[in-house]
Amino acid sequence: MKPVAEQTILITGATDGLGKGVTLALAKLGANVLIHGRNEQRLKDTQQEIQRATGSERLETYCADFSSLAEVRKLAATVQAQHPRLDMLINNAVAAGGRPGDKQRQFSQDGYELRFAVNYLAHFLLTMLLLPNLRHTPPSRIINVSAVGQFPIDFHDSMMEHDYEPLDAYRQSKLAQILFTFDLAEQLKDEQITVNALHPASLMPTKIVYEYFGRTMSTLEDGVNAVMRLATDPKLDNVTGKYYDQQRESRANAQAYDPEARRRLWQLSEELSGLA
Repeated sequence: MKPVAEQTILITGATDGLGKGVTLALAKLGANVLIHGRNEQRLKDTQQEIQRATGSERLETYCADFSSLAEVRKLAATVQAQHPRLDMLINNAVAAGGRPGDKQRQFSQDGYELRFAVNYLAHFLLTMLLLPNLRHTPPSRIINVSAVGQFPIDFHDSMMEHDYEPLDAYRQSKLAQILFTFDLAEQLKDEQITVNALHPASLMPTKIVYEYFGRTMSTLEDGVNAVMRLATDPKLDNVTGKYYDQQRESRANAQAYDPEARRRLWQLSEELSGLA
């Protein structure tokens, strides 16, 4: 792998929690970090805070609301124009499981179930649009931040119109990330681009965890360390198509290993994102 200080890395959802922690860690190593968020002021505050903490001037901000595929396309076009070479993409932005007892369905600006749209579909589209940048000067890495909580996709009701439960919608979106990881890793296996997914840590002290669970189990550092291992460990240069529970290779939900399920998800993703 290239030295981290020579890399340009895009991380989505980087103004809070795990994403902000990983951004700080990468900035300390001298990387050129492209910080994505959906609020201009929070992006500016994050950039300034990390600059003060690290002295890094290699921090750039990119604003896009992942509930809009049009904004995802605009983000990709801007990154393509400004950074023809991209060394790493960390797909981390998340719409969480809401609040306990809340059964109200939420929708993206494109009319899709919100968590599927933000957590999975936006990242599918962004990744596919940025593949030329990742192919520019390999080796490159794609890291999909998933979760240990996974819920099988019902392809007859992928938008969960029946028996809706926000936490199940979140879990479905996280499993979709893993199916995508396995498929894309297979497609890119001969191109020196690795694609891996991970559950970074359980119940880290983040806003979305406190909102739903009201308690924590892991530290933020646990999650940051897990992501940073996938991002920087030279021993993983040729490791692709894996799912990790923190820093241990693990087994995902059985649906992730079903070729037909992965084919159906890919086809659905192309149709919903407009890439078909």
